[in-house]
Amino acid sequence: MRTITSLFILTMISSTAVHAQSLILVDPQTGKYLGNLNSNPYDPNSVANPYGQYGSPYSSDSINNPYGQYGSPYGSQSARNPYATQAPIIVSPSNNYGGFSNYSGY
Repeated sequence: MRTITSLFILTMISSTAVHAQSLILVDPQTGKYLGNLNSNPYDPNSVANPYGQYGSPYSSDSINNPYGQYGSPYGSQSARNPYATQAPIIVSPSNNYGGFSNYSGY
């Protein structure tokens, strides 16, 4: 039983270490960092943190601000406009391009 418990704990620690770095959002025109793309509401740089700079519905740098350039359903730079022409891009921490981040909500 100890071996199984130890193996389980080791597996959990290993999987946590693998997922430690999040994908990030970047403005393709300026290279401006727009937050970590993860679901951690406690990460100060996460787009899922409603109190952080990149997740707040009131921050100008947030994709969750419906009146901001990155969160408006109508803006050409918005992640929430399915027709955006300059939407933020998804990049890995090692600077590998991962795609556009349009979210239509449907």
